[in-house]
Amino acid sequence: MSEPLQESTAIDLLSVAQFDVDASSILDEPLTDEQLDQLLKIDPFRDMKEANFPRRSPLRELLRHETRLRRFKRGDLIVRAGDYGESAFMVVSGSLRVVVDEGLPDSLLGRFKPKKKGIFESIAQLWRNSKHPETRSQNELEHGENDELNRAGRTRKGGLKDVGKIIEDHKTVTLRQQGDFVGEIAALSRVPRTATVFVEEPDTLLLEFRWQGLRDLLKFDVGLRGYIDEIYRRNALSTQMRKVPMFDHLDEAQMGKVMEATEFSTYGNYQWSGDYKRMASQGDVRPEQEPVVVEEGEFARGIYLIRSGFARLSKKYGKGRRTLDYLGTGKVHGWDEVVHNWRSPEAPVPYRYSLSAAGYAHVLFVPAAVIEEFVLPTLPEEGFPDLVPIATDRPDEGLPEDGPTDSPRIGADMMEFLAENRFFNGTAAMVINLDRCTGCDDCVRACATTHDNNPRFLRRGPSHGGVMVANACMHCVDPVCLIGCPTGAIHRRVGGGQVVINQTSCIGCNFCANNCPYEAIRMVEVRDRSGALAEDAEKKPIGRATKCDLCVEQHNGPACERACPHSALKRLDLTELDEFAGWLDR
Repeated sequence: MSEPLQESTAIDLLSVAQFDVDASSILDEPLTDEQLDQLLKIDPFRDMKEANFPRRSPLRELLRHETRLRRFKRGDLIVRAGDYGESAFMVVSGSLRVVVDEGLPDSLLGRFKPKKKGIFESIAQLWRNSKHPETRSQNELEHGENDELNRAGRTRKGGLKDVGKIIEDHKTVTLRQQGDFVGEIAALSRVPRTATVFVEEPDTLLLEFRWQGLRDLLKFDVGLRGYIDEIYRRNALSTQMRKVPMFDHLDEAQMGKVMEATEFSTYGNYQWSGDYKRMASQGDVRPEQEPVVVEEGEFARGIYLIRSGFARLSKKYGKGRRTLDYLGTGKVHGWDEVVHNWRSPEAPVPYRYSLSAAGYAHVLFVPAAVIEEFVLPTLPEEGFPDLVPIATDRPDEGLPEDGPTDSPRIGADMMEFLAENRFFNGTAAMVINLDRCTGCDDCVRACATTHDNNPRFLRRGPSHGGVMVANACMHCVDPVCLIGCPTGAIHRRVGGGQVVINQTSCIGCNFCANNCPYEAIRMVEVRDRSGALAEDAEKKPIGRATKCDLCVEQHNGPACERACPHSALKRLDLTELDEFAGWLDR
């Protein structure tokens, strides 16, 4: 069912031996002069002009410190569909297979596949649970501790055993062309990997790019930027824009014109969680410090579409700024202004609000001229009845002080609380009404009962106006905890969307806990079934990561919410504020 191996057209296909690459080389080891000399002889680097790179970041030094050559064996997993990652890969020699059908089963990818418990199993938890906290099966303890290479972060999420059968049973595409890229869009855009890629030929040699290094290469080399942009436009941009109502009705020719004019930009820090935690500890999280996408008062030259990440919508208020809303994936800024200026060109209005990156945002910009030519004249009337000009005398006329008329009314102070704590990232945040909560801890006990006597959250967290957001996993839209896990133990479930940890492949490296900006992941010392603390070969306690999994094995949803006797606790999607506003108004 797969394509036959393609013959490479590269002139200088170089072998692993020629690059002198050891299988255990790690990212912190810079490339040698000899390896750089070889690398600069092959595509796409041979055509790059060193004069285009600044003195502070010459091409050789950029490659030396932002890339590494990695040697892989047959069956090694390079990326898995659904994962988040900071790296992109380029084929130097050998070949890869990209799985393009529905994908490999979770069991092959080392993922946790929960099985819903039956009624009897759910009831039996009351007497079958372990008497000791944080126990793990022998299988869970052995798998993680024996994976020494993964503990050192030198391999990627294990390997596949029967490659031939996988190729026979699944539709795959071969990547053998020197210079072929894997994972570049996901790395640059902070979106999940779209396909699983594994190694086909033994001693396959790949060049791994840090996302920062690939970004800088694209900044200074027009040819590579054009190549990556073309891949993005062809494979991802159309799908993204079809999800936005104002573009969905366009035919292929019209969509092609819109995509051709679309510009890509990134704002903020990809690894925003570390900066956020540092700034939050200093009480210094303010919209004035965020990278500005567009300022209020600027001419409305087009619309901004959030491709990934989050952006804060704000307005000048006194000497500072007031948060009005936050925009996530698929949300648009500037549409009303562009519509007004199309309807009333004699009285144009500027952008009424500022947009800034709340941590990290990948943004698409569509010029107003393109929207006026291809989008607005063809919009179906039944779907867009509000194409009317903004009040001419005052652009803000008719707007409430707290924000746009279509924003949920939760109050300026509460909006600031959500924004400053980045809670808009959570799809299942645990919010508690402190006026109703009696501190009975029934929610914590229910969580422990559901998880074999292992509670998965702490009933504490930031609070404002009688509302607490507890330190429980929020199953974020942008799950920074997934980035850096050397074994892929922490992952988002395909279909359900919950972020879960596979205890069999967790090695206790602490990456996920350090990355989480909400203190929702804890590292615990685990025990065997007898209750004794588990130890590794060096007699050191074995640690594992633990967090809320939204009770994926239970039929009735989160046990914490069901157990609250006062209806004080609720799991809410804070990426959309309507439900939260309704809960506040109860």
